[in-house]
Amino acid sequence: MLSGRESEDLRRAIDKNRNVVEILGGAPSLKLKNWYLGAGCISQTVWNELHGFQPEQHIKDYDLVYFDSSDLSYGAENSFIEQGASMFKDLGVKVEIRNEARVHLWYKDHFGQAIEPYRSCEDAISSWPTTATSVGVTTGSGEFRVFAPFGLSDLFAMVVRPNKRQVTKEVYMEKASRWASIWPRLDVIRWEDA
Repeated sequence: MLSGRESEDLRRAIDKNRNVVEILGGAPSLKLKNWYLGAGCISQTVWNELHGFQPEQHIKDYDLVYFDSSDLSYGAENSFIEQGASMFKDLGVKVEIRNEARVHLWYKDHFGQAIEPYRSCEDAISSWPTTATSVGVTTGSGEFRVFAPFGLSDLFAMVVRPNKRQVTKEVYMEKASRWASIWPRLDVIRWEDA
């Protein structure tokens, strides 16, 4: 469970990233079910602040995820992708909209291993590759909320630790190596030590 202070510290950090602010402000109008903005765009905004970089620097995409098990078609997901592309086009960044209820349908082709269907957006976030990036924020209920199953300690301490629920060693090491080359103060935990 997050403390109010941790949630406020996170909000203060991500409010400096104008792309995050715009996406959080616009996302409710898409009417996505059970949505969060999360993963790298949140953690990397914090790492940018802690490294003295511009808030938007080095962030390659912004993951806007939702959960709708009532329609697993790509067409339904693509409708939101197209709406989001139109809504956020002036930001000049890539906003990736994904229905976490259908990830199991394509995960094996993309990552080489099959996964069980997620039960919720929170279940999906709990499987993301590192403890520091397993973070989602939403304003879907009209208030700022954070879901961070591993807390925010690793994020603010700049610790990159694998969440071994689903990620492979190879994927973890590739991500950790890339991140460490951009944010040199990160403390990357070896796979074997986690």
